[in-house]
Amino acid sequence: MQKKNTSRREFISATGKAGLALGLSATVLPSIAAMVKNTGLPSTSFSQQPLPYAYNALEAAIDAQTMEIHYTKHAAAYTKNLAEACTAEKVDTGKMHLEDVLAKISKYSAKMRNNGGGHYNHELFWQCMSPSSSEKPSGKLLHHIESSFGSFETFKTQFTDAGKNRFGSGWAWLVVNNDKRLSIGSTPNQDNPLMDVSELKGVPLLGLDVWEHAYYLRYQNRRPDYINNWWKVVNWDFVQKRFDAAM
Repeated sequence: MQKKNTSRREFISATGKAGLALGLSATVLPSIAAMVKNTGLPSTSFSQQPLPYAYNALEAAIDAQTMEIHYTKHAAAYTKNLAEACTAEKVDTGKMHLEDVLAKISKYSAKMRNNGGGHYNHELFWQCMSPSSSEKPSGKLLHHIESSFGSFETFKTQFTDAGKNRFGSGWAWLVVNNDKRLSIGSTPNQDNPLMDVSELKGVPLLGLDVWEHAYYLRYQNRRPDYINNWWKVVNWDFVQKRFDAAM
């Protein structure tokens, strides 16, 4: 009898945990997708948008040749390949938002994942930088960064480490997650926090490209030097607007 009772308890425990896991997958993931839709942020176009500054505008961190190659070759290829994937997989780009595709990326091909992520990430990345950058944000964003990470310098260190320590190619992110908290993390390749396959989930506020093509001409293998200089061109006004909308 004791053995049967023990087995029954184990069964209940196991099925309870399974139910909890299913509940989380049913509630946490959609809440991120719903959160993105409810932010009021404009959706990302499936087309490549004009670069918001000249190729040489960010010389404090990124040389003109790298910017031109990055934008016209690498990013443009992601956009082209995304269009091909959308045609092949019958994604109506006139009715669907790219964010909707990313939120269910596990249902699509590897081509859609790599190029949908690559296109979204780069479209955000260009706007995260500006030739008229300030040293740090202000107002509510600065307050939340300081309360979340202890200080702005601690935040910079943790974000820098997320990019510096990303093995191989990928991205570092500052996001607002589904409980309205700020989090730092990284994703491999062209994944991002909007994807249902990503461990880091949330609305991206700030993204840093740490693929070698983003910095190799000037910095070669010195990724930490690239990241340290990149802070000189962060567009905190843009990040602040995304923060205000996401919160």
